[in-house]
Amino acid sequence: MPYISEFYGITIRMYYDEHNPPHFHAYYQGKRGTFDLNGQFLKGSLNNKTALALIKQWAKEKNFELVENWQHIEEGILLNKIRPLD
Repeated sequence: MPYISEFYGITIRMYYDEHNPPHFHAYYQGKRGTFDLNGQFLKGSLNNKTALALIKQWAKEKNFELVENWQHIEEGILLNKIRPLD
């Protein structure tokens, strides 16, 4: 389960055996959520409003890198780490 970023106690992961549509997983305080590459919450138990807002902001700022990592998944290439929020 490679993590690609960590910030403010939030861990972001992408998995190699994923399915479409493109997405990532976020973990915070024992809760998890699945998000599209624009940071839109899709499903899960992560319901902290601050964490959700930070994840969305991060995904919007790092969208190019997220799309690039999704392409790496499809090609079986190692994922890149993505910088956290500043």
